[in-house]
Amino acid sequence: MNKKPMLFILLAVMLMGLFFLAVNTGGIKISFAALWKGLFIEYNRDVEIIFDLRFPRIVIAMLSGAALALSGVLFQAVMKNPLADPGIIGISSGASFFAVMVGTFFPSLYFFTPLFAFLGGIAACVFVYILSWKSGLSPLRMILVGVAVNAVFSGLIEALGFITGGRQSAVAASISAGIAMKTWKDVHTLVGYVILGVILGFCVSGKCNLLALEDKTVRNLGVSVNRVRLLVSAVAVLLASISTAIVGAISFVGLIVPHIARLLVGSNHKILIPFAILLGSFTVLLADTAGRVIAYPYEIPASIIMAVIGGPFFIFLLRRSEQTYGN
Repeated sequence: MNKKPMLFILLAVMLMGLFFLAVNTGGIKISFAALWKGLFIEYNRDVEIIFDLRFPRIVIAMLSGAALALSGVLFQAVMKNPLADPGIIGISSGASFFAVMVGTFFPSLYFFTPLFAFLGGIAACVFVYILSWKSGLSPLRMILVGVAVNAVFSGLIEALGFITGGRQSAVAASISAGIAMKTWKDVHTLVGYVILGVILGFCVSGKCNLLALEDKTVRNLGVSVNRVRLLVSAVAVLLASISTAIVGAISFVGLIVPHIARLLVGSNHKILIPFAILLGSFTVLLADTAGRVIAYPYEIPASIIMAVIGGPFFIFLLRRSEQTYGN
């Protein structure tokens, strides 16, 4: 029996169970029957509080996790490098910098923050490609250049705070506040972009499989390798940038999730992409829920949970990076 459908079913069940656990994490507890009744049948004050306060952050955690995981899958396909992650290679910090710039100097354009975050992600991606090019693209060189680009944009965000005399701090706080205190307005902003990015991700899944082949082989098939790389990179940047604009930078999701998904379901992107989307949603929601439980009544942001877990995982992958990608 093929185990892959069973893995999808198991992960979906685990995600639904985690969703209900996240709903009941906090001072107000409610049964599944009462939750269902309060949502669809009759008014319940506790259900209304949960719906207004907990549901948005849960949905945003799932959407941002899906976006970051899919972005990581696409970047790893483009770079043929299991170490690629939108946070590590500077995409997230580039998106954050542009978003903060718009919020600080052009507050009337705040509604267009996701668009400018996308432009910032594109700028960071272009810098990584240009600066790492030397008689071809070296995966390790791209990672090292990406780390440098990430440091530059992070430094620019800090410098902007000093230049503006602290005027930037409130804007930066709204972008880097993480998943806590998000509202349905944030959900509505994020969901459209994520759905678009996921649809585009499915559309380029076949092209990602082509990128796993040698460039010469792909060219012999009549396909422009560079054009495919640019297309897939644009989709990956869109997903990472929009997520960053809403929840801030959450590193290592795009590193850990694709690696685990690839071990479980293989490297066929037509299967890998939907599995990574589910696993990404589960991972970020788990990190957010754990952050709410570990130091209750205080909260640890999901970004910190992922950093603590992802740092050692990155070192582990770095030590194995000499192995062939996709094996």
